[in-house]
Amino acid sequence: MTVETKTTLCDETISCIQDLISVNLDSEKGFREAAEHCGDSPVVKALFTELATQRGAQAIDLKTLVGMNGEESEDSGSVAGAAHRWLLDIRGKLAGGAPVMLIEAERGEDYIKGKYEEALKKNAGSAVTDVLNRQYVAVKAGHDRVRDLRDAINS
Repeated sequence: MTVETKTTLCDETISCIQDLISVNLDSEKGFREAAEHCGDSPVVKALFTELATQRGAQAIDLKTLVGMNGEESEDSGSVAGAAHRWLLDIRGKLAGGAPVMLIEAERGEDYIKGKYEEALKKNAGSAVTDVLNRQYVAVKAGHDRVRDLRDAINS
């Protein structure tokens, strides 16, 4: 039995990381598009831009782990993410504005938060737990900021 390190990850761990790369790329693209459709709300636009940058950085960190294992990392998002961005674009054009974008953003945040929770359960005690925990904390904080801003705008 060999001990897993960040440079000797098992196939199951790498697959899980690839999945997280994909959802981070989806999230980054989604936030960038939402920032374009949030209307005249500089606060919402700034939050979306900040979270897009954060998700891009998280994807890069995860890609580094995959590369350290001699594997080719995921470089695109998912079909589901593309569909969600399409819906976001349509809703932004029809209903428009920050309130709609925040509702859709929180939906996406629920999804990525769930993916990290699954990954943490599957990889408990693995060599990447520290990275996953750090990123999960950031995702959870982003989710809460989106939710709180949505509630403030809708009240």
